[in-house]
Amino acid sequence: MLKIVTAAATALFVAASPLAYAQTPSPSSSSPERLSALDWNKLTDLRIDLVKAALQLTPDQERYWPAIEDAIRARAKDRISRFEAVTTGVAERADRSPIENLRDRNPVEFLNRRADALAQRSADLKKLATAWQPLYQTLTPDQKRRMGFLAMVVLRDLRDDVEQRRMEAAEERE
Repeated sequence: MLKIVTAAATALFVAASPLAYAQTPSPSSSSPERLSALDWNKLTDLRIDLVKAALQLTPDQERYWPAIEDAIRARAKDRISRFEAVTTGVAERADRSPIENLRDRNPVEFLNRRADALAQRSADLKKLATAWQPLYQTLTPDQKRRMGFLAMVVLRDLRDDVEQRRMEAAEERE
């Protein structure tokens, strides 16, 4: 059983790595290429397939899956929207000088935008937890261990990505 989970996790990381680290030469910078909405949807599909394959749901458990998949997709859609909003804001500020950006910044608007984004993330996570609750109660101890393993791998990968972004940001400031 652990071999199936390990193989599925390896397949996800192998399939997702080119999407996450694709680079394109750009005349203005050497930053990584932004993922398109289609790429994000493919990555979401891979993650959903991985979780479903790892859990090996019984026919009785399958009836709970559509609500979970809908919550995962809604969360991914909202994440894409947030990334697009940030990208648009950065592009708008890129046309202006640093002095103009500093002079025209509004910390209250920033805090409100941040609060709205956090509220949306909170609502998405609550919806996901609510969707998982009925299925989780039906999982066997073995399925719960597999789910815990997947959560640990995802959280470790997320932590590594955050650390990599911090290091890249530090290098850009130097």
